[in-house]
Order: sequence, then C-alpha cells, then structure tokens
Amino acid sequence: MPSGRLPLMPERLYMLQGHEAVLLSGIAALNWNRMFQGQEWIVGSEVRGRIQVTTVFMGREMAGSTLERPLLFETMVFGGAFDDAKERYPTWAEAEAGHKRWCERAFAVQPERAMDL
Repeated sequence: MPSGRLPLMPERLYMLQGHEAVLLSGIAALNWNRMFQGQEWIVGSEVRGRIQVTTVFMGREMAGSTLERPLLFETMVFGGAFDDAKERYPTWAEAEAGHKRWCERAFAVQPERAMDL
C-alpha cells in the first residue's frame, strides 16, 4: 500500500570547473565527497568586528532549487543585525554579487539602527 509520500529523488551533486558548476553522474558522483575536499569552494569571506559574511559553493542542490535553476551557492551572515540571514544562488557570478550586497548591508548597520530594520 503506498504511503502517500513522493519517492525520494537522488541527490544531484556538482563540482566546479573554474567558476562553472557541472552536474556529476555515475562514478564521479560516487566519489564526490573525496573530490569536493580538494576544491576551492569559497566565493568570499569577510569579517569585521563580530560580523562575518561568507559565501560558498555547496556542491549540492539546496532547498528552493528547481531543475532549471539549481541553487548551489549560499551566503550566510553571522553576528550583527542580520545574524543567520542567508541567500542562495545558482551561479558563481550571482554569488559574488550577492556576497558584495550582503557585506555592504551587514557592515553598514550601526547597532543603534538595527532595531529599525
């Protein structure tokens, strides 16, 4: 008797070739963990005082992905008025732009202004 749940889809894994994400299949997907460890996956990381903004290539599709637009990069803010904020992107270029936007936003907020946001 069916459980009513959708069948689990296989996880879609990616590697970077330069700044382009490439979908893996077959043996390459089986060896993803080992291959991913040697990759340069940090798009950007900035720290000022107690605030950190980091953008990385995740190597797998994140929540909110579609087949046409897999979200493979993520910016997260740690500390400050935007603590735990995150945004996801499908390409390196969009991740770089998002990282810059979040740095400007997170580092521009003064503690006394944070309550107004």
